[in-house]
Amino acid sequence: MHQQSYAMDLSELAVHHSATVVGVSSDGSDLSNSFKDRLEAMGIRKGRTVQVMRKAPGGDPYEVRVGSTTEIAIRKSEAALVEITDVINLKKS
Repeated sequence: MHQQSYAMDLSELAVHHSATVVGVSSDGSDLSNSFKDRLEAMGIRKGRTVQVMRKAPGGDPYEVRVGSTTEIAIRKSEAALVEITDVINLKKS
């Protein structure tokens, strides 16, 4: 497994890669804050591990594993709000 420690967002994470959540962006509006709260309720919060399991043929939505047991579908635009780091390639060579 190869690990990279630069910041990027979840929409850039490749299939079969995992990363650690740094935070979720919000522009301060009620809608944005509500969406941030929804992501956090699904487990996407600072320090949690996320893994892209698969992407739909058109690239949207993504199936994302949060932690070790929860799997969610998330739009590419929503994934772009999730800042991640410590990317690990889990695919066996």
